[in-house]
Amino acid sequence: MIIASNPSVLIELVVKNICSYFTIISIKHNISLNILELIMTKYNLSFITDENLFQHVKNTVLQHRSSINLSDFNKNIIDPIKLTFDSKVYGLDIKEIIENECIRQIDKSNGTYIGYFHQNIFKYLGKDWVVPKQGFDIINDEKNIFVELKNKHNTMNSSSSQKVYTKMQNTLLRNDKATCMLVEVIAKTSQNITWSISLDGEKMSHERIRRVSIDKFYEIVTGEKDAFYKLCQILPVVLNDVIKETKQGKIDNSVFEELSKESKDIITSLYSLSFKTYEGFNIL
Repeated sequence: MIIASNPSVLIELVVKNICSYFTIISIKHNISLNILELIMTKYNLSFITDENLFQHVKNTVLQHRSSINLSDFNKNIIDPIKLTFDSKVYGLDIKEIIENECIRQIDKSNGTYIGYFHQNIFKYLGKDWVVPKQGFDIINDEKNIFVELKNKHNTMNSSSSQKVYTKMQNTLLRNDKATCMLVEVIAKTSQNITWSISLDGEKMSHERIRRVSIDKFYEIVTGEKDAFYKLCQILPVVLNDVIKETKQGKIDNSVFEELSKESKDIITSLYSLSFKTYEGFNIL
């Protein structure tokens, strides 16, 4: 018998022996043991497997826009006057201002993909939850739950709110067991309340048309009150793993380099880019 004098070495030997033992048992009997799975668990969320969580985050990351060139930058014609004001008012050089504008444009493009993340994760959570290609964002036919998912509480204006509410009313008329939910990722507060709305000047509400924050919806789906909190806690870890595999994690930005080729004076290049057909600017 070999005795390890170092406690950490002893612990390592014990863990290795336990893993080896259960691996042999699982192979011999052709079974998968929960204790082995627990030892190997990485993210440790009870409501979604490591594989599904990793793959879903990876799918979201791969959709993200991570590059921008001068043509992209000026697709909607940038405002060089605003950029000039920003540079002077905030005490930043024009390169920093351009980089900030590039990030803003990329971030705006990526808003859709965050919506993909929030919606499609429910395919892997709980039982009978479906993300249909059209209609409601998330449904559960067994529980008669129909969900419209919004990223932020102020995303919808009055007209779009009325449209969604009317859609939910019609669902209740067709299915007297239905519960419809407006689920908000960024809600004003944690809530699961009756959604009240003014429709054609008349205040409307129905007990089975709900306004629900994302944490409460995760509780409905998983049965765990803090499921959304647990997901948020582990998400940076999953993202690190995904970035390592996909080699993402940086923005390929050639805007400043391309502007420099147009003119040594970057501000001149910016004005020429937007106002090249205006009187006087053709000499820049």
